[in-house]
Amino acid sequence: MAGHSKWANIQHRKGRQDEKRGKVWTRIIREIMVAARQGGGDVNANPRLRLAIDKAKAANMPADNIKRNVDKATGNLEGVVYEEIRYEGYGIGGAAIIVDTMTDNRVRTVAEVRHAFSKYGGNMGTEGSVAFQFKHCGQLIFAPGTSEDQVMELALEAGAEDVIADEDGAIEVLTAPADFEAVKNALQAAGLTPEVAEVTMRAENTIELTGDDAARMQKLLDMIEDLDDVQDVFHNAAL
Repeated sequence: MAGHSKWANIQHRKGRQDEKRGKVWTRIIREIMVAARQGGGDVNANPRLRLAIDKAKAANMPADNIKRNVDKATGNLEGVVYEEIRYEGYGIGGAAIIVDTMTDNRVRTVAEVRHAFSKYGGNMGTEGSVAFQFKHCGQLIFAPGTSEDQVMELALEAGAEDVIADEDGAIEVLTAPADFEAVKNALQAAGLTPEVAEVTMRAENTIELTGDDAARMQKLLDMIEDLDDVQDVFHNAAL
């Protein structure tokens, strides 16, 4: 099936993440600790931890850092206990926003997230107010010029749910969260390396924002993403 252009948005997002590289390790460490605490320190039996460690390696985190934080989370070393909290709300033009946090102080976190929403014209919603507009899934995106036929054949054979050719030539593979690793491994084994590979909340429909509205929405997203307790921000705005 055909899809809308995502490539510009993806490159834009990756560029902004590169600018904030200093925060990336902090977020990955929290993800490692929560994954290890919930599912144990054995990567072979804990897919979430395996994915977090893959992210850590991709961000050039030393193996000692990874091991130390797994040990903290599993009780072998003393460490901070984080809890996961999700907030939902609306941005400019009614765009839906999901904010995933990990925090050791939920009072501080909700106050900071609420302030960020209100400062730039958004507003916090109740639990479930926008989540229905997103699908929890595995997502792999390949650069324009990748063979659509090859991706489709391998992905569907490995258990993918859908393969979408975007109008700018990028190819998007969607999977159930549980099938993400198998599909990613099958594609990488064939020499197909995705630009984006993550389990995410994917917007079912997008809201186009331009001009001042797009600028205000970007400021809102930047402020939320810069909060120390924020792990991920998902939205349905096409900027």
